Amino acid sequence: MAGAMGIPKEIFEQSIKRYFRCIVPYLEDESVSEVMINGPDDIWIEVKGKLQKTEARFETEDDLMGGAKNIAQFVGKTLNELNPRMDARLPDGSRVHVVLPPCARNGVSIAIRRFGKFSLTIEKLMEYGSVTKEAAEFINLCVHMERNLIVAGGTGSGKTSLLNCISTLIDPNERIIVIEDSTELQLQQPHVVMLEARGPDAKGRGKVEIGDLFRSAMRLRPDRVVIGEIRGGEALDLIQAMTSGHGGSMSTTHATYPDDTVRRLETMAMMADVSMPLKALRSQVASAIQIIVQTSRFNDGSRKITHIYECLGLDDIGEYKMYPLFEFKHRGYEPGTGKVLGELEPMGNIPTFKDDILQRGMKYDDNWFYPKR
Repeated sequence: MAGAMGIPKEIFEQSIKRYFRCIVPYLEDESVSEVMINGPDDIWIEVKGKLQKTEARFETEDDLMGGAKNIAQFVGKTLNELNPRMDARLPDGSRVHVVLPPCARNGVSIAIRRFGKFSLTIEKLMEYGSVTKEAAEFINLCVHMERNLIVAGGTGSGKTSLLNCISTLIDPNERIIVIEDSTELQLQQPHVVMLEARGPDAKGRGKVEIGDLFRSAMRLRPDRVVIGEIRGGEALDLIQAMTSGHGGSMSTTHATYPDDTVRRLETMAMMADVSMPLKALRSQVASAIQIIVQTSRFNDGSRKITHIYECLGLDDIGEYKMYPLFEFKHRGYEPGTGKVLGELEPMGNIPTFKDDILQRGMKYDDNWFYPKR
């Protein structure tokens, strides 16, 4: 296997070990989820959601720059003073982002987000205390009822891992098309088509954006469309697909609360080339997004689902109507360990599509949605 420039994978991996020898132990450690290089002598890692400063050092700035340029050559991208930023993906699936000086004041800055073999399940989330059994049962219902679902959260909150986990609930008989900037999702179903965006070459040619791939996906007969993350104008393509019969679509986006999620999608949709009145756009967003699952990383490094809401369209004055089903109730910290105490609790509201669930003969219990006494 070779990279975009025809460099054999084996030679590339050897050069990475040469240039990045001081961080190779972390790249090979399954417990390390991210390696952050803030210049040649300031290297951090993330382990179990917590940041740790390492003793690792690059001998010179040139070694660090050489490693960055080597990655750029492998993926066929240009990294220089005129192009000081780069996204890339290593052969093992790790995601890399590079920023060069003078934009990076500390020196060459690199973040390597690692993605191990996917093994997370809803059952494991329950074991970790990230979600309750009742909330997990409801998420399963949403997937099988083909509700359009957005996973939202901040950077490092576990959005991609949670979407990966939720995607395992999709019927294996469905044809799923996955669209990503760089491949991170690892769907387990047998019929999955993976599409990946591509940047321009050194002459500015050949760029393929998520919006382009989304339009192709609509012609590839999907039962379900899963987008790794919505970051810009492609939000409008997703929204229009969700409102035109492609139920059960899923994606992630950066947002702190459910209300912020729909407003952020609205803002990103406005970045599209298509001009649309705000009222009409807001109506489409409200109609498209049905379920919002919010996730967050806490001070103790744990990642938990904090909100599960329904979006019920717009109210009389054109504002989004949010319907809370589950919310995380923070109850302080465990003395000595600092472990976050609390649980995702039901809010006493019954899903608006309960009748549809019962008509489909699916497992359902009103008690999932009532607080325990």
